[in-house]
Amino acid sequence: MKKKIQFSLVYRDMWQSSGKFQPRKDQLAKIAPVIIEMGCFSRVETNGGAFEQVNLLAGENPNDAVRAFCKPFNEVGIKTHMLDRGLNALRMYPVPDDVRALMYKVKAKQGTNITRIFDGLNDVRNIIPSIKWAKEGGMTPQCALCITNSPVHTLEYYMNIADQLIAAGAEEICLKDMAGIGQPAFLGKLTKMIKDKYPEIIIQYHGHSGPGLSMASILEVCNNGADIIDTAIEPLSWGKVHPDVISVISMLKNEGFEVPEINMSAYMKARAMTQEFIDEWLGYFINPGNKIMSSLLLGCGLPGGMMGSMMADLGGMRQTINNIRKKKGEEELSMDDLLIKLFDEVEYVWPRVGYPPLVTPFSQYVKNISLMNLLTMEQGKGRFVMMDDSMWGMILGKSGKIPGKIDPELVELAKKQGREFTDVDAHTLLTNALDDFKKEMDENGWEYGQDDEELFELAMHPEQYRNFKSGQAKKNFLADLQKAKDAKLGSTLTPAQLAEFKHAKADAIVAPVAGQIFWEFQGEGECQPAVEPFIGKEYKEGDAFCYILAPWGEFETVPAALGGKLVEINAKQGSKIRKGDVIAYIERNAE
Repeated sequence: MKKKIQFSLVYRDMWQSSGKFQPRKDQLAKIAPVIIEMGCFSRVETNGGAFEQVNLLAGENPNDAVRAFCKPFNEVGIKTHMLDRGLNALRMYPVPDDVRALMYKVKAKQGTNITRIFDGLNDVRNIIPSIKWAKEGGMTPQCALCITNSPVHTLEYYMNIADQLIAAGAEEICLKDMAGIGQPAFLGKLTKMIKDKYPEIIIQYHGHSGPGLSMASILEVCNNGADIIDTAIEPLSWGKVHPDVISVISMLKNEGFEVPEINMSAYMKARAMTQEFIDEWLGYFINPGNKIMSSLLLGCGLPGGMMGSMMADLGGMRQTINNIRKKKGEEELSMDDLLIKLFDEVEYVWPRVGYPPLVTPFSQYVKNISLMNLLTMEQGKGRFVMMDDSMWGMILGKSGKIPGKIDPELVELAKKQGREFTDVDAHTLLTNALDDFKKEMDENGWEYGQDDEELFELAMHPEQYRNFKSGQAKKNFLADLQKAKDAKLGSTLTPAQLAEFKHAKADAIVAPVAGQIFWEFQGEGECQPAVEPFIGKEYKEGDAFCYILAPWGEFETVPAALGGKLVEINAKQGSKIRKGDVIAYIERNAE
């Protein structure tokens, strides 16, 4: 029998690659014991990437969620791991050194064992400091090689990076095939090169299933020495996400590897529970296109998880481009026409900006440059006309060293615009920031939290954390959720049917008199116009819902009927209404 292969369930990335949000704390705590019961996972990806940020956007505390999810795995010896963007840590732009160092201390205390550190440019200068801080914080540093195909991304290129990372203290290496475009034979050779030189180093393979190469890639890396394979479970496996653990274990078992058995009863429970989470609310933010594999991704190299946002961008751009083409007397472009044009343009742009690996955030930059080029070429202005500072920052080296050479056209354009190239170590451009954030927390009377975790969240995601603390994030999220529900219903029902369905369990809040709406009393008992309450706000029976200033100068209190959840508002603040007008609908709570 061949060597033993272990498996990780990338539960966090399953959700991030499928849609916008992550399960809540209570949902994660509910499914963790079932994942353990499956008996086939030695590791689980619990957090990192966008996990913390989208929790804040949903009005949830990510620290509570991480602790709740990690705890059951910690108790049974299943290792937990997170995704870490190196210089950018858990966001899309650079993070000061002191905040990055604090992250590892916090995450270790919360129960995360391993951090997978990657840099979108494969610049070791953006990774190596994190190796040191991770070890100091009590975590295992696993360093990632971002896999892509280009003339500069050779076996020697990747081996040189691995040498530097291992010399700096990396204890594990991840082959991060974020778009699933890594060629299986190439990945097998790279795995063997690393294992032959560093037999003690654990190699974990992370591959997306979008273009269809992932199963062959898994077989190749395992036959050449890989130790751990990232997998998913239904209903979020396959598509542009990850291969399902059932298929992977079956394939490797028949290849002669030692693999664990799956408790299929537990698998089905986890499958049903994940579907339950989708049906409850997460599915409203999942793009159905992410369930579909596409070989088209092989040509452009873009990650499959970008397809949803990319198609939305194309939809908006298509109308503008077709308006221009109409004026020129040219045939309009279909979405398929425009998609192929975009893929072709990515293939044109990518080498000219130096072959940055197409992973967050550089995949977005390359896609956006290409998209803007399509527009400006239709306008007759040529290419590279509409590029913002983020795109230029990548080209100029402000985020790290670009793997290839920048095209002379862009070098000349930068010179004309007074932009300078740099080879500076990006993290040295940042000043420490924790003292400023401590001051802000002190001034607001906010607790630093257990192990300084609340301080860390503010420092990592300042805007989102402030909105979370004020309650605005939850209001925004509930409004977005209601809009998503309405949109889904509206796609299958007529407006009249939609209204009937939506209001079936709701009480209409009717104006008892004509007048002007005021939402709340403020200040010294004065009633002033205020922003209307947020969708999803809960009321008890008898609560005051709003006030109406009658023509004779008296305020009429409008009660919240039998109480429940606000699902619709029909009258804006300060608006004039007639007696009998429906102000809003409140859905009664289930008894």
